[in-house]
Amino acid sequence: MRRTKEAAAQTRQTVIDAALRLFSQRGYSGTTFRAIADEAGCSRGPIYWHFANKKELFEEILSFSQQPLEQLVVSDFDLTRPRETARAFADRWLTLLIEDPYFRQSFEIFLNKTEFTDEMVETISRERALTDSLVSNFTLLVNAVKQLKATEFGDKDDYQRSQSEGSERVVALSMYAYLMGITQTWLFNSDIVSLSEAKSQIVAHFCGFLEQIE
Repeated sequence: MRRTKEAAAQTRQTVIDAALRLFSQRGYSGTTFRAIADEAGCSRGPIYWHFANKKELFEEILSFSQQPLEQLVVSDFDLTRPRETARAFADRWLTLLIEDPYFRQSFEIFLNKTEFTDEMVETISRERALTDSLVSNFTLLVNAVKQLKATEFGDKDDYQRSQSEGSERVVALSMYAYLMGITQTWLFNSDIVSLSEAKSQIVAHFCGFLEQIE
């Protein structure tokens, strides 16, 4: 029984690895179960044993990038040390891109190889929710820095009155767009910059958005 379970788990992983390669090469619409079976060196039967349809397999692939980002969303955001928290967040994001091939390939498939058809409605809805969660967390960091600056400013009421309404959300959105822009550009052409060499500078620029609340 144990060998059977191990064999099934190995087959499932082989199918996932094959699907990762094909989705990254051909996109969602251009990849079929038959092609995945050929790439995995098996019939379509074992694939249907583990995945009801292509959409379910695709969602499994996307989970390699979604789950780490969701974990970052629910991680402890230390608002007493917002600058350090922001630095750690960006560093973790970039480290995943550099070191985790499943995270990297899954992210690339979603950003650069996915056609947003009607079949992708649930996927898009979940990604929008994840985006909103990330921007909301960044807004908390921006607000925390604002409060620290208000204390340093000496007159909290005057400082807060000097800020335009909604400016924190705009800064948070800029932080998100910056990380996503770096990510998508690098995944599209990894030769454009050595991400490992540029990581510290990218993180510094990311944290610099927090200082835009004057």
